[in-house]
Amino acid sequence: MDKVIDPSKCPICGDPNQCAQEIAKATGTPPERCWCITETFSSEVLDRVPEEAKNKACICSKCVITTAF
Repeated sequence: MDKVIDPSKCPICGDPNQCAQEIAKATGTPPERCWCITETFSSEVLDRVPEEAKNKACICSKCVITTAF
């Protein structure tokens, strides 16, 4: 059985990821520019995302900041 991925939660820690696209969907408002657009994601961060969640949920800023580059 496939695990259901919540796109509003970080696939690494499970906290809200503050994805502008998901906030817009939830509130019915136009999306704002997301914080992640200008962020650099190291391979260490990306490697922590479970395979089933890749390209399905955004990583939160806390996980990006706390993972070594």
